[in-house]
Amino acid sequence: MMSGRTIYNIGIGLIVVYCLAPFYWMIATALRRPADSFDLSPLPFPLSFDNFTAAFSVQNGFGRALVNSLVVAGTTTLLTLMIGITAAYAIARLEFPFKNVILAVIIATSMFPGISLLIPLLKLFVGLEWINTYQALIVPSISFALPLTVFNLTAFFKQMPHELEGAAQVDGCSRWQAFRKVILPLAMPGVFTSAIITFVAAWNEFIIALSVTNEKEMRTAPVITALFTGQYKFDQPFGTQMAAGVAVTVPLVIGALVFQRRIVEGLTAGALK
Repeated sequence: MMSGRTIYNIGIGLIVVYCLAPFYWMIATALRRPADSFDLSPLPFPLSFDNFTAAFSVQNGFGRALVNSLVVAGTTTLLTLMIGITAAYAIARLEFPFKNVILAVIIATSMFPGISLLIPLLKLFVGLEWINTYQALIVPSISFALPLTVFNLTAFFKQMPHELEGAAQVDGCSRWQAFRKVILPLAMPGVFTSAIITFVAAWNEFIIALSVTNEKEMRTAPVITALFTGQYKFDQPFGTQMAAGVAVTVPLVIGALVFQRRIVEGLTAGALK
């Protein structure tokens, strides 16, 4: 009979295969010749980079779309952290009326599905003349990422003894200096985790980015990939779309592998050991 450890390892292996199989098939399809897109062989042979060449062709505008995604995701992450850190610190460390109610309301806002907010956002952005602008892509992403960031960082700040600020102030620090030099460095695992989650969510956002842009120059990478057309604008360029998907996904995968320790620390560890 198989031991419990063996069964555990087999289960983990099956989960890994299940999670990675779609990503592997996307890479395999991207490396096939365009004529072999529907080939079911597990290994792409002969290898071809024609799909990547087509994906980055000028007519598709994929390179500009990657830049747009980087601008939107980077700006969203930066602004979300700036607002989220200060809001979470105030909720966790300061005493004021109804702060638990405020935290509950912030968390409740994340329960609304994005599709239910699409029509109001679209009407608002049309009135503000924000269609085909970066702010129309960034503001909704901030609103979706901010509740999770506040919730995550509030838990981190609450775990820290209040004596930390007191000791820093005794040594001559102001309240702001105590926060910046003592509290914030200890909360970096949570800050880093929130940054990764926010960046990935903003990078992958599709439905709102599709709705608030109608010019190719302002579309993000997920949107431009979905709108790729074939040679005659009727055939579906699966190979080209898979190549674009690899180009969009690989940087996120590499980032997750490089920073996996910090991500795990932020999700599971407290601020103090």
